[in-house]
Amino acid sequence: MGESTTLAVHRCRFVDYTPSAITALAFPPLPLPSISAKGKKSTSGKQPSRFGTLAVGHANGNIDLCEWVGGERDHQSSQAWVIRKTLPGPYPSKVDSITFVIRHPDDFDDADDVPTCSDLRLFSSGGGSELLEWDMQRACVRRTISSQGGSIWCMAANPASSLLALGCEDGTVRLLSLANDTLTHYRRFDRVKCRVLSVAWGPPVPQYPQTRASGTADDSDSDEEEDTWNDSWLVTGGSDSSIRKWDVSTGRVIDRMGTDKVRGERTLVWTVGVLGDGTIVSGDSLGMVKFWDSRTCTQLQSFQGHGADVLCLAVGPEGNTVFTSGVDQKISLFSLVKIGNPEQTSNLLASSSSRWVQSCSRRMHSHDVRALATWPPYTTLPPSHKRYFPMDIAPILASGGLDMSVVVTPAALPSTTVVKVLNPLLTSAHCTFEDSYHRRLAYSSGPSGTSAVHVARNARLVSCMRDSGVSVWRIKARPSGEEEGLAEAEAPRFDAHPAGWEKVLEMDLNVNTNLIASGISDDGRWLVASDLYETKLFSLTTDAKDRVNIHRIRDFSSILQAHIPGSTTSSTGGQAFQFTPDSSKLVMSTATSSYILVIDLTGEKPRVLRRFDQHRQKNLTVRDRVVKRRRMDGDVEMGDAAAEDSEESEEEEDDSTPALVSILRISVSPDGQWLATSDDRARTHIFNLDSIQHHSVLPSFSKPVQVFAFDHKRPDILTMTFPDNSLQIYNVESRQFPAWGKELCNNLPKRFTHAHDPVLGVTFNPAEPSPAAGATPRYALFWGSTWICKLSMSDATPGGLTKKRRRESVKLSAPPPGDDAAPDFKMMTHYRPILYVDFLADGELVVVERPLVDVLSELPPAYFKHRYGAS
Repeated sequence: MGESTTLAVHRCRFVDYTPSAITALAFPPLPLPSISAKGKKSTSGKQPSRFGTLAVGHANGNIDLCEWVGGERDHQSSQAWVIRKTLPGPYPSKVDSITFVIRHPDDFDDADDVPTCSDLRLFSSGGGSELLEWDMQRACVRRTISSQGGSIWCMAANPASSLLALGCEDGTVRLLSLANDTLTHYRRFDRVKCRVLSVAWGPPVPQYPQTRASGTADDSDSDEEEDTWNDSWLVTGGSDSSIRKWDVSTGRVIDRMGTDKVRGERTLVWTVGVLGDGTIVSGDSLGMVKFWDSRTCTQLQSFQGHGADVLCLAVGPEGNTVFTSGVDQKISLFSLVKIGNPEQTSNLLASSSSRWVQSCSRRMHSHDVRALATWPPYTTLPPSHKRYFPMDIAPILASGGLDMSVVVTPAALPSTTVVKVLNPLLTSAHCTFEDSYHRRLAYSSGPSGTSAVHVARNARLVSCMRDSGVSVWRIKARPSGEEEGLAEAEAPRFDAHPAGWEKVLEMDLNVNTNLIASGISDDGRWLVASDLYETKLFSLTTDAKDRVNIHRIRDFSSILQAHIPGSTTSSTGGQAFQFTPDSSKLVMSTATSSYILVIDLTGEKPRVLRRFDQHRQKNLTVRDRVVKRRRMDGDVEMGDAAAEDSEESEEEEDDSTPALVSILRISVSPDGQWLATSDDRARTHIFNLDSIQHHSVLPSFSKPVQVFAFDHKRPDILTMTFPDNSLQIYNVESRQFPAWGKELCNNLPKRFTHAHDPVLGVTFNPAEPSPAAGATPRYALFWGSTWICKLSMSDATPGGLTKKRRRESVKLSAPPPGDDAAPDFKMMTHYRPILYVDFLADGELVVVERPLVDVLSELPPAYFKHRYGAS
């Protein structure tokens, strides 16, 4: 590939996809420490074993579950958090607040252990009176419960994950019991004459067993009694300029604190927080951030931190920092600093040796900021059991708002610079909140990190899925002589074409949830879209005037239902779709039952050819990893990837209950023979579509597959990419990982593997091999949200070479890390943000962009206050 490759590029900016605003963020809580550890530091000074799941709530009702890309013990990752699964919200709906709780808190022996999704419960509210609990495995609503007090304005779980407090429209706080994986009403507090806009729990109080306090040693009940944490009070912010402190045991107001008013109008207390020493923090509609003493319920300090409403706040991991933000797009940092001489301070602060100061402010968003969250999460613990985290790893602040992107920022204090601090995001050497570079996580155009855009190559159609509808455009072929070439070694040049595209279809569907998957066949005859409960198949025809007519296959759901066993299963929704290249078959994965269905589209009506249930089987995994087991026909030899678990697989329990997985990635080879599928447990299966049989199962990797792609010239070569921008190459025909592929994957350019945006797709030029192209190395185009990368995929390594010579030969086609000038590697950043990249034909590329400027232009104007004379 010494010569530059020239492609005709269609730079498509007409796709009007608009991502949804971010309204809530949440990290999982850490378990409470043992009370017996009082005064000890056995559980302090430790970094959590891994980074927790980041839940992102959107204004359209969807919740994204983002996983840390680095390994369990890896405290740095260039890609940070990547969307692993999307929970589709009911249509129409929204998410106002979300919170994680630990399902069984007593099961955690180590207080610094981070709960995984299987250990957590997720709750959300969306402005109505219904509280939703989500099933994160099936990606659906598990149960709902009414607040019995009108709209839910806020919610918060206590540190012990046993109670959930709801602030309601009727002025009451309602407690729900979460004990033993239940959800029931527990207590209703006294009613006040205002809406409860914010709520936070006070520090829990340790309670020791009665036997230990009395000093008896041989009591038979002493072994059964355990140390417990009791909740004593919580605090709420209201719409009547008041902050109230409540007694949890009686449900009555202990004391009331009043905020400032302007011209007698009520001030809205949008957010409150509590620190371990009992200090209350509040943010209101006047832009004021106030600190209160919970014992005397008096104001300690007040700051005009913002020019408009303070909508959210987050407490740093150790409780000595507070971050606030809101309508003015500014994130302010408040730090607790020691006072040199307390005697010279005011009488109110004379008893304290420290006070709060506003350290700095940064503006990292273009519109309102609605949510803040920190990792590691802060736990409201009394000073005797305060958590301490290592100073050499910077905490992370996550923020989100109307500009639709999550921003993550290293948030270390300047005092921690006495030691070398590790930046988990690898953005720069600076780790303090004031000086560090922030990262804007790319928004995904489709659920679960997939793309909502699809291309029908032969019909030259582009489809885009929205919350409840699908749009289709046609890309017109330019007359010969008018094509614009793009040489990848030079800057792009594009000329406007007056009739380069046209919209041919716009339809809104009757759905129960937001759409979760769609697809269009290469010949443009079939269009499929699905919500969580029903798959809709449409037949498209084009008349003489190039108008597209659409016809729905009405009995498609009943056809699918007949092949999905189980009387309780009423869902025919699909989580992923893929048409074969000849458009004769449709392959889909069912949303709630984890089946693979192969559907024939050539007859008078569609019919299901085969149902595969390999992803539902539990006996293929031990601790969520595919292991070496009794050899079956078509199974790939596992090799070293799971040799250590081979013996444990024989001891795996035979559980008749099928596994609940989400099959999110499907790919069909260009010749229509091979089918590859992967689920969220990192299990990958290969099927033969000619014989409609299961072919092989691959060993699981540390991360689920992000993108599948088969090579057009070599349909038996499967390229798998992962969220950390690593690759695996698998020969489907021989059931092996070829040696040239291993060498290639181990010598990827550093700029590719350390790109801040993860790989979202890979495509190959569909050109047929020419006689003169025998010595031309094959290449692939990988793309992320802000880059397109050309990488050689050559396997032209003579079989007679020694291992050393073979390694040197392969390295010629894969340049050494950091060598971006090599002819076999080129990364372009001309296009951003990218929604989709694919070939229409040989040498003809489609790049679908959605510029952030176009998206933000549809939003209301951002808050701006002109200051005379200010620069």
